[in-house]
Amino acid sequence: MGDSERDWTALVQSVADSPKRDNSAYHKAMAEARHAFDAAEAALGGPVQVKTKTKMKRSGEYVVKWIFKRVK
Repeated sequence: MGDSERDWTALVQSVADSPKRDNSAYHKAMAEARHAFDAAEAALGGPVQVKTKTKMKRSGEYVVKWIFKRVK
């Protein structure tokens, strides 16, 4: 086995041994987004389109505002 093959094997092994990322916050946010679309469609009586506005606050919070409009 050559040096490059050993390096490659070591790299793959280190990736395999690294801790898995916790995606629970992402999955929760996506579930909330789906719920928001469902609620907007129910409130507006049909399909909707969405426009987003984003803002970084001084406190470090990243704010996303969703504006739903009924599709004509």
